[in-house]
Amino acid sequence: MALAAIQASYDDDDNDNEKTDEEEINDRMAVINDPTFSVMSKIKLNLTPAIAIQPIDTSSFLDIKTREVQYNPKYEDMYAPVFGPTNPNLTQQQRSYKNLINGHAESTNLSDFLFENQRRTFDSFGYAADPSVGEHAIPQIIGDQISAEQNEGKTIFETNKKRSYEKRKKEKNDDSSDVEHFQGPWAPFVDEVTISRPNEEEQKEIDEHLSKRKKVKRRNLEDQHAPISARDPESTTLNKEPEDSSSTTLHIKDPYDYQGRSFLHIPQDVGVNLRSEHGPQRCFIPKQCIHTYKGHTKAVQKIHYFPVSAHLFLTCSMDCKVKLWEFYNERRCIRTYSGHSQAVRDVNFNNAGTEFLSASYDKSVKLWDTETGQVKSKFPMRKIPYCISFNPSEHKQHLFICGMSDKKILCFDIRSGHVVQEYDRHLGAINTVTFVDRNRRIVSTSDDKSIRVWEWNIPVDFKYIADPTMHSMPAVGQSRNGKYLAFQSMDNQIRIMEPLANFRWKSKKLFKGHMVSGYACGLDFSPDMSYLISGDADGRLIIWDWKTTRIFERIKAHDDVCIDAKWHWHEKSRVLTAGWDNVVKLWD
Repeated sequence: MALAAIQASYDDDDNDNEKTDEEEINDRMAVINDPTFSVMSKIKLNLTPAIAIQPIDTSSFLDIKTREVQYNPKYEDMYAPVFGPTNPNLTQQQRSYKNLINGHAESTNLSDFLFENQRRTFDSFGYAADPSVGEHAIPQIIGDQISAEQNEGKTIFETNKKRSYEKRKKEKNDDSSDVEHFQGPWAPFVDEVTISRPNEEEQKEIDEHLSKRKKVKRRNLEDQHAPISARDPESTTLNKEPEDSSSTTLHIKDPYDYQGRSFLHIPQDVGVNLRSEHGPQRCFIPKQCIHTYKGHTKAVQKIHYFPVSAHLFLTCSMDCKVKLWEFYNERRCIRTYSGHSQAVRDVNFNNAGTEFLSASYDKSVKLWDTETGQVKSKFPMRKIPYCISFNPSEHKQHLFICGMSDKKILCFDIRSGHVVQEYDRHLGAINTVTFVDRNRRIVSTSDDKSIRVWEWNIPVDFKYIADPTMHSMPAVGQSRNGKYLAFQSMDNQIRIMEPLANFRWKSKKLFKGHMVSGYACGLDFSPDMSYLISGDADGRLIIWDWKTTRIFERIKAHDDVCIDAKWHWHEKSRVLTAGWDNVVKLWD
């Protein structure tokens, strides 16, 4: 009955509200009493909740794995959340969104200056600002907190204190009408020191300081006042200075002949005019070894003839010694000069032959007396001297130049011991220095694969020779007439230059066929300019024809590298070769 009443109430019109209660009840009872009335057929109930169903456009959603989009999606579509069921077995880290294989990377904007500022601050002081804190948040310091408190958290660009001293002042004179005293932008500083040498008082202090240092290094105090040892007919040892360990040994019984002449005197009984300025008219190829000079215990590095006569010659070796030998007669070793603590690289006579220089790896150059073996002067260097040479001019015999390993060519004055000129334009170690054009110019080669030509006493090169095909040239030979220079190139070639013809290369004079790559093998011309000789890395003596540049002879001279070869100035076919097998050989 109740259901019938409820259904009837829903079917009535709104106007039924105007009826009275009695009329309303009568109408409902009449409906119930109707025999055709069925409650189940009239009542329809829907128990599901009302849901507003809207069609979903699946085309507006983007798959996170999509690599390419064919249309322009909206911002809401691109960053809409991902719908769908989740895997309940995943951890929180696995459920997080990833744009990389190992996690999620966010882009950030950080200038190079801010990054370098914090990195350098941490390297220098041990602290830096925390990069995880936002830009506008209070900065937090990570790292060394004590250092941060001392520097008040400042970065490396903020901790630099202002200079307390004032800027250097210049002596200004901008009045261009004052021709003599006008300085302009080239004005010197007020406190600028233009004197490079120390004054007398400073030099005295320096000498005292150096002498004290030498005394500390001495092993025995008694050696300071040791007298010079007496001459002995078998061997003579002379010490010029108590603190200098340089010594010499005389290997002949009597250094003087019956007329009182020393071994430096030019002999006249050898069958050759050794005083002649001109060499033999025709030379021949040497065939065999006629003598072997033995005495060095390590590799021989250089051969240098006695001036004019060449009846004596010097050899320097890796055993720290320099030896003087006879070329004629008994071919003995006359004297041994011991004074360097490391290998000797180069030697050079003065014009008279009474003195010679030796350059060593112990960063020193010594001036020796050839006859007595005393050390007249010692020139300490900052770097290793590679080559030395006296100025060949007679009135400049007190000057010598030295090629250094620090790219400089230094000119020393023997009288004062000071550097009087410095040639500093090369970019590598100096290998050779050669005087040309009547000793008015210098040709230098370097490891920078270039050749520079200098005017004497002018520290600016007026000619620079270099091209991409050039190699380093560690050895140079000069002809007796001064017209040609032969350069030993590291590409196993010998190139010829004409210094008197504007330093021009002779393209047709190219000598090949030997192997010298990596070695500074010496080379030389024959006196009649018919042959060119050179050493070889395989221990061979190579002889070329000057006109045709063809190889005439390959002689197996040494068991190791043949590092130097010199043709005697007055002999037709005699050649000296020095090798790394500790011997010097004479070929004829």
